[in-house]
Formats: sequence, C-alpha cells, structure tokens
Amino acid sequence: MMEKSKRIKKDEKILKKFIQVYCKENHLKKGIKEHNNGMCKECYELFLYAKQKNEKCPLDPKPQCKHCKIHCYSKEMRAKIKEIMKFSGIYMIKRGRLDWIFHYFF
Repeated sequence: MMEKSKRIKKDEKILKKFIQVYCKENHLKKGIKEHNNGMCKECYELFLYAKQKNEKCPLDPKPQCKHCKIHCYSKEMRAKIKEIMKFSGIYMIKRGRLDWIFHYFF
C-alpha cells in the first residue's frame, strides 16, 4: 500500500498536469490570461479545490473518484473535473503521452 502523503503528491502532480493541458487548449489559446502555474484563474481555483478534497479524503486506500461512494466534490466541480479528465486523457493518448496515462491509473 502506498503511503498517504506519497499518494497525495502523485495525485496532485497528475491532476495539475491534466488541468494544465485542458486549460492551455481550451482557455489560454483563446486569450484568457494565465493566472498561476500555466492555468487561468478558474482552472487554478478548480485545482486548489480538488487538491484540498484529495488531501482531506477519509478513505484509505483512496479509490478513484469515479468509483467513490461518498463523492465529496460538489456536482458542478465533479462535472468539470470529469470533463477535464476526459479531454486531457484523450489529448495525451493522441499525442503519445502514455506515461501520464499510465501514472494516472497505476
């Protein structure tokens, strides 16, 4: 079993990359100003929200959110993160970044 702090850091790194990819392709290329860490303000706030929820997850080992029984994200945030994961996953597969997909699932 992976140590909790290690899992949190791994999840945070993957989440950040997925949100950065989504934001770059859907917001920054359309002229929305970068706010922090290669993300617009909206995406950065979503990242902080998701990071906070991940750190406070009471389940150990933590399941993937889509398989979770308690769903700590609000409905709007859950829909947004689903959209980001789907877009970024497909984006990375099409560009040969299977290493990130591998890290996401394992």
